[in-house]
Amino acid sequence: MLNPHPVFLRQLVDDYLAALRNEDGLATGARAMRLHDLAYTLCVSTGTHDVRAALDRARRFLSSEESRAAS
Repeated sequence: MLNPHPVFLRQLVDDYLAALRNEDGLATGARAMRLHDLAYTLCVSTGTHDVRAALDRARRFLSSEESRAAS
């Protein structure tokens, strides 16, 4: 499996969580579309089919990358 670049993945996770909290102030329809697009990209980037699994895998991947960088 290809691994996404950690900077890209971190931004993707942050954008998804911000959209969940509606920090971008989008209207309901635009927000739903943004969430769908981000969830899809997270799933593709992590090789999953469920956004919860994608977030979990992204967090584990980013954690391991941070540990590796600190070594």
